[in-house]
Amino acid sequence: MAKADRLRRLQQRLGIYYRAEEKVLAGQSYRIGNRSATRADLGEIRRTINDLENQIAMLEAQLAGHGRRKAYRIMPRDL
Repeated sequence: MAKADRLRRLQQRLGIYYRAEEKVLAGQSYRIGNRSATRADLGEIRRTINDLENQIAMLEAQLAGHGRRKAYRIMPRDL
């Protein structure tokens, strides 16, 4: 998969997680009659959002030519 396609998919997924976070913040759990329901774990959603944001930033940097990989030259010296 090309980096641009992967970036687009990660951005879409991040948008889904942002909406999920909003829904959880609007009401973590609720009751209807004698039945109750609890939404997803807010901590897990936020960890995933953070992870997706980091992946997106890394891919954007790579696409812009600013990757994390760098080459270094080492000159051995006699002491």
